[in-house]
Amino acid sequence: MIRNSCATLRSEGRYTKFEYGGRTITFMHGNDLIQYLSVKEWDEGYLVVECLGKQKGIYEEYIDLTYILENLYMNPSEYLRGVEEVVIADVNRGN
Repeated sequence: MIRNSCATLRSEGRYTKFEYGGRTITFMHGNDLIQYLSVKEWDEGYLVVECLGKQKGIYEEYIDLTYILENLYMNPSEYLRGVEEVVIADVNRGN
């Protein structure tokens, strides 16, 4: 099976959605977040993202997907295997 090496990240209301390999992981984010602007760093389950916040303006956020996946009783190394890049999905364009 050939897997796309690009995953997507987006915010929808109070939730963040990480999509890869036909699966979507959904988790809550902070109250301040309006939207994700860019992915600054991807390191095998660890993300540094640039965000736009209601109070903070533009700021950096750190997301540890390994921790989230383990709490969902998923194997992080198995689920994230092959992810080479994470991009911000633009829900207005359906990406």
